[in-house]
Amino acid sequence: MTANRESFAVRKGSVMFVIGITGGIGAGKSSVASIFMERGIRVLDADEISREVTSHNGSALPAIRELLGNKAIESSGGLNRKYVASLVFTDKMKLDQISSVIHRYVLEHIGEQVEIEREKGTKVLVLDVPIPVQKGFLDLCNQVWVISADESIRLQRLKMRGMDEEDAKRRMGMQMTTEEYEKLGDIIILNNSDATALEEDVLRHMSEELGKRGIRV
Repeated sequence: MTANRESFAVRKGSVMFVIGITGGIGAGKSSVASIFMERGIRVLDADEISREVTSHNGSALPAIRELLGNKAIESSGGLNRKYVASLVFTDKMKLDQISSVIHRYVLEHIGEQVEIEREKGTKVLVLDVPIPVQKGFLDLCNQVWVISADESIRLQRLKMRGMDEEDAKRRMGMQMTTEEYEKLGDIIILNNSDATALEEDVLRHMSEELGKRGIRV
């Protein structure tokens, strides 16, 4: 899988190595992204971009207003998250619709930022994306790292964040299965232990993969 992605990048004339990080909620995807950032590697965080495109005068707001009506936008000009959450909590179709709109704008933004980094001569870039869609994520990545963990451990982590068990299970159930994520990965990192073990595993893979390509961080 990696070879195919990298040969595609070469055909495009790219010298930038793009790593995509993905995985289910509670698996530790953000922790892995933080390890890259601590080494000075630029990370594009899809969740952060999502907040940006739905904040005051965000690019996704007109499409959201058209889909859900004026109540979906607060008087301050940002997304009415409480109202939208009440709509999608029990309506999977509404959730899919709003997610599709937001993802479209997030992925457009990511694509633009990738080209900016490419023009700057950036050697390695990380995309932190929870939903590994083809266009705008997989097609931009030279290599995909899937962060995985047992469901019981993920559930415990979410509860420690303050989620009640029912909400945590609902959120996990709305995502891809662990097996579906892992099928997309070139590198699978199992995060069932502590932060130290995770960091050691990530740094080992980082050293190997970047070293192969002559990239020093």
